[in-house]
Amino acid sequence: MTSASLDARARGKVMDALEGETFDLIVIGGGITGAGVARDAALRGLKVALLEARDWASGTSSRSSKMIHGGLRYLAQGDVALVKEAASERLVLRRIAPHLARMSWFVITLPNLGALAKMRAGLWTFEKLGNVPASETHQVWDARELKRREPLVKTAGLHGAVAYPEFLTDDARLTLANVRSAQAAGARVLNYLPVTDVLTEGGQAVGVLARAAAPGEAREVRVRGRLIVNAAGPWVDAVRALEDAAAPPRLSLTKGVHVVVRRERLPVTNTVILRAPDKRGTFAVPHGDYAYIGTTDTFHEAPDAWPPVTKGDVDYLFASAEALLETGLLRASDIVSVWSGVRPLVAQPGKGASEISRKDEVWTGPAGVVSIAGGKLSAYRAMAERIVDQAVERLGVAGRACVTADDPLPTDEAAQGVAGEAERAVLHEGAVRLEDWWARRSSRALFDEGGGMTALAPAADAMGALLGWDAARRAAEISHCEGLRAASLADLRETASA
Repeated sequence: MTSASLDARARGKVMDALEGETFDLIVIGGGITGAGVARDAALRGLKVALLEARDWASGTSSRSSKMIHGGLRYLAQGDVALVKEAASERLVLRRIAPHLARMSWFVITLPNLGALAKMRAGLWTFEKLGNVPASETHQVWDARELKRREPLVKTAGLHGAVAYPEFLTDDARLTLANVRSAQAAGARVLNYLPVTDVLTEGGQAVGVLARAAAPGEAREVRVRGRLIVNAAGPWVDAVRALEDAAAPPRLSLTKGVHVVVRRERLPVTNTVILRAPDKRGTFAVPHGDYAYIGTTDTFHEAPDAWPPVTKGDVDYLFASAEALLETGLLRASDIVSVWSGVRPLVAQPGKGASEISRKDEVWTGPAGVVSIAGGKLSAYRAMAERIVDQAVERLGVAGRACVTADDPLPTDEAAQGVAGEAERAVLHEGAVRLEDWWARRSSRALFDEGGGMTALAPAADAMGALLGWDAARRAAEISHCEGLRAASLADLRETASA
């Protein structure tokens, strides 16, 4: 086993290694799916290369609702298999990464006894499918108990609520932990290395061409491998087009938006399920000194690393909170930060954004590239296991059995202060740009007063000292982050609630 530390100063050496070996598996995409596949394959003894176009988890995998949940709502859609897998996988993550699985009670309010009976029937099924221990089965709160537990809830006209435990996570750090685990098991991993072409011989894919994309880099890297897995998330169709320019699109992208406010403005104790104006379920989640409201579900036309957030998105979420909680009118001035992400769902023509299944699907292209899309954060490990099972069979190798359900993920080591966090991000977590630390390694972009703007300069000093930034590069990195924050809030100066 090699080190789990990703040293951003060693990028040149990693590129040399990528060009000097032939891999069993080349995985394109460093989100949770690609990271999970790389980890599983490497732990089974396969030679693996994992290539990410931007930063680890910089797409969908740092823009989720940050929940490892069983998808109770999918029972109503009859998707029992999806619920069973997601519910069971919660327990796996709790076992292999307790530092990335924080329990939170999910509270669903109910208007009458009939609604209670229906909900309890669903929860009993859910608990059986997910092998939920008896000590963590659901509770029933009458209106009085609900008001005691969640004083913010408007209990007039409510019979009470049910509460059941789910788990919250740091999605970006969960992805990073899988990448680090993959490297520790022998995989070659590198971010900021977008694939620009699929190399073929005799009509079969034999590798990829990539180009280093960190600031100041200008190197082309040729990586050879026996099998290529395309796990590029919202960019899956773009990678498929590298193999076959005539390949029809298979994805339907939807956008999910979340809004962060100060905890004193939304003092929920548990994760409270809300009801949006269009009757969709949304939620309010406590997170330290903050709370966030999510999420929207609307079609989005094209892949986007930073999807725009509109006044309509925020008004929709604020209306959800104001309908059930004693918040008063939420205003633009209450917003600490926002985030949005694009879900790479498998297209189902004729269905609305919220109706499209979250099931994953796998396709094999004409040159043999395996593409995967869909799926849920909660079930990433099981999804990766299925992909690697297929890869082992196709490669005809005697790989070891899957161990990812029991092998612990790397833990996070404490780093003191902004400078300590930033130094660790470079030396051990592969951070190349200030954005990598600000938005994903530390989450200060989301859960820090003012979006973490005051921390940018000292972090840039610490990163720059290690990576050799001059004054112009340091200023550019700070400006880049400031620009991302300004753009995310640009349309929210006057929401309809203001």
